Amino acid sequence: MSANDRPELRAFAELETLVRHLGEELAAFRRRALLAESQLRDAGQGPPAGAPPVRGEGPLADRFAELETENAALRTRVTRAEERVRQMMDRLRFLRQQLQTQAPAGSGGAR
Repeated sequence: MSANDRPELRAFAELETLVRHLGEELAAFRRRALLAESQLRDAGQGPPAGAPPVRGEGPLADRFAELETENAALRTRVTRAEERVRQMMDRLRFLRQQLQTQAPAGSGGAR
């Protein structure tokens, strides 16, 4: 079995790919949340930066409430995704340490 066919190397490569995709997804969520916030401010429907939101009635207030809810949900998803990325990075570090401490040749796959 060649070094490229080792199962732990394949698993490590797959894990790296998953972490990269998770990071890209996290970045997309963050961009989407920031875009929604800036659109609200630009449209004059949302509060200025740092000001508390103004409550009212009507379709604009309803839309604002929907966007606030969506923004809160996106922030929660981003926070959870950040935590998953941290966990995956910890796993990657652990796997790298394990690969570095294993005997390079003649181990025969022993643990």
